[in-house]
Amino acid sequence: MFRVEKGSDMRSNFRRALLVSATLLLPTAAWAAGPDGTEDQDKPRDEIVVTGTVEQKTPSATGLALTPKETPQSITIIDRARIDDFALSNVNDLLTQTVGINVERVETDRTYFNARGFDVTNFQFDGIGMPLIANIQFGDIDTALFDRVEAIRGANAIMTGVGNPSATINYIRKRPTDDFQASGSIRYGTWNQWRAEADVSVPLNDRFAIRLTYAHQDGDSHLDYNHVNRDVFGATLRAKLADGLTLTAGYTRQDNDASGVMWGSLPLTYTDGTRVPYPVSASTAADWTYWNTLDQTGWAELAYELGGGWSAKTIATYRRLSYDAKLLYAYGYPDKATGLGLGGMAGIYPSVYDQYIGDFYVSGPVKLFGREHQLAFGASSGRTDAHEWENFSLDAIDYPAVQDLGRIGIPEPSYPGEYLAADYSDRIKRAYGAAHLNLTDQLKAVVGVSATWLESIGDSYGTDQSRKNSGVSPYVGVLYSVTPNVSLYASYTDIFNPQSEILVSGARLDPAKGSSIEGGIKSEWFGGRLYATASLFRAKQKGLAAYAGTCDGSTCRAGDSYYDAENTTSKGFELEVSGKVTDNWSISGGYTGLKIENDAGDPARTFLPRKSLKLASTYTVPQFNDLKLGAQLRWQGDITYADPNVQAYGVVTGDVILKQKAYAVLDLMGSIRLVDKVRASVNVRNVGNEKYLGSLMWGQAYYAAPRSVSVALSFNY
Repeated sequence: MFRVEKGSDMRSNFRRALLVSATLLLPTAAWAAGPDGTEDQDKPRDEIVVTGTVEQKTPSATGLALTPKETPQSITIIDRARIDDFALSNVNDLLTQTVGINVERVETDRTYFNARGFDVTNFQFDGIGMPLIANIQFGDIDTALFDRVEAIRGANAIMTGVGNPSATINYIRKRPTDDFQASGSIRYGTWNQWRAEADVSVPLNDRFAIRLTYAHQDGDSHLDYNHVNRDVFGATLRAKLADGLTLTAGYTRQDNDASGVMWGSLPLTYTDGTRVPYPVSASTAADWTYWNTLDQTGWAELAYELGGGWSAKTIATYRRLSYDAKLLYAYGYPDKATGLGLGGMAGIYPSVYDQYIGDFYVSGPVKLFGREHQLAFGASSGRTDAHEWENFSLDAIDYPAVQDLGRIGIPEPSYPGEYLAADYSDRIKRAYGAAHLNLTDQLKAVVGVSATWLESIGDSYGTDQSRKNSGVSPYVGVLYSVTPNVSLYASYTDIFNPQSEILVSGARLDPAKGSSIEGGIKSEWFGGRLYATASLFRAKQKGLAAYAGTCDGSTCRAGDSYYDAENTTSKGFELEVSGKVTDNWSISGGYTGLKIENDAGDPARTFLPRKSLKLASTYTVPQFNDLKLGAQLRWQGDITYADPNVQAYGVVTGDVILKQKAYAVLDLMGSIRLVDKVRASVNVRNVGNEKYLGSLMWGQAYYAAPRSVSVALSFNY
């Protein structure tokens, strides 16, 4: 994709801590789960399992169907109830509320995610890896298609093989149920935003069932010019072909059309280094900009029960992501007296990405030394083909004074014609195996290994993408039950992280390598209804790409960013709790403390919050028409960014330190049953109307949404 980043002026742009008590994360209890971690299709949807997430099995981290308590890593699950209660209609909003995950909203339609100090590069659908293009989320992924979302923090060596020791996000799709189910809702809120959603599952006969999901969302935003129109459709068919043999196939389509979009964000200071006092609505967009994204996925899964507890599963996935974007980027710094000084550049960027993934694995029990153990083996192969066009305008673009942004329009320039700027392919092959060893009644172990082969060919914006990398990542974890309710755990894995960034010579960086270690306590309370954890972690990467400057054209393409290989260490602790205190009171949340340093012991990646707290709670009053009240609170400490580019204007010397002070955002919700199966609800976001920047990742930023209100009517059958 067009590689324009702030940090190169967008082209030129433990301490050890004592563990403290935790409060609040996954609200209402999760749905009953089958042995593979998917929803138990024999249970009606409105039957809630009060044991919370402690019994929710998932193979996402190890390939083995283990509960969070059995998994020697930190896992957070956001279930459908949490999504519906707090109107988390897109993945960006959902992950913003997920313990340990940080969402970098650097632009309106490109988003980065990170955890434990490193970028999140591993994403899965039903446990099958589906990497982001350039580690960026384009547009929004709508949550209407999912039953729940799992975040497995730390390095995920077995199931992904590559990537940072940050987190793996696993989206669990809605699937057909054995009983008829139907639900729907309509919502309207601030900025003329409205949304309609419908979901129906129909058993056609004893062998066939189908599930259909649709959502439409339309409305403006708090930003000048910005408008989003989104249509989402999903269809899944389940066919029981024979005893023990089931075919499940599906198709999803997300059409996200956005206008008035930002490419880059607001330059934050004047030429004298003082902050520009933008209103919350400020944007560098123009009314002729747009970013239209179409994301389509087709998949098929064949599952066979082999007998004796063994099963085999084959999954084939094809995804086509295409977008067309007409973009405007603002660069420079305004003069404080006049507000003038921003220049612009514009371009049209059509792009198409095709992803093909095949995965096969078998799992089941074995008996050894008088005990039963679980094994899983698998292999996968995937390919991404990318074609990106650029039509870059050569016209000079001058912005009005910054105080007039949003009031004085910017004329659209002319475009000379598009050319194929990037044509490359990434291929990956993996083989992996894992075992859950039942060593004694108290001691369990999870061991595994993943071997990965990666090859890239082609060219991207003048940079040769050719590479061949391979690596083997071992994994070992142990759990020891101190009491029936309390366990100690620890895990270790190597890191193998291929990189696409270039050195000043124009050559690609070698893969980053390192290690990740985690340990802690897992416990359950109130008869297993409440799950609480405390963990320590440490990850080190050698040779990780760190932005170093902008190419002058002598050794790499002028205007491109180049990087140095830096050794980076992240360490910290997390506290988390989720489940139910009583039948009617659900709580969830967690606290993360983090320290990130380079080899010299200096702070690294200072745009990431070192402290963050995320809490959520709902309380139901059955005697008052099932009245439900809830709140979620998100707090983070201050962040900074050292901007080296302002001094070029000759007014200041040295880097200008940009800072976003610590802030807290509170959301409230309430809902009540009007008649049987029909509810009315209201959601208020950012109750305190906190004004804060969404990210300092590239030194540019825009303000997050102020207070907003929405009301909804929903039914469940």
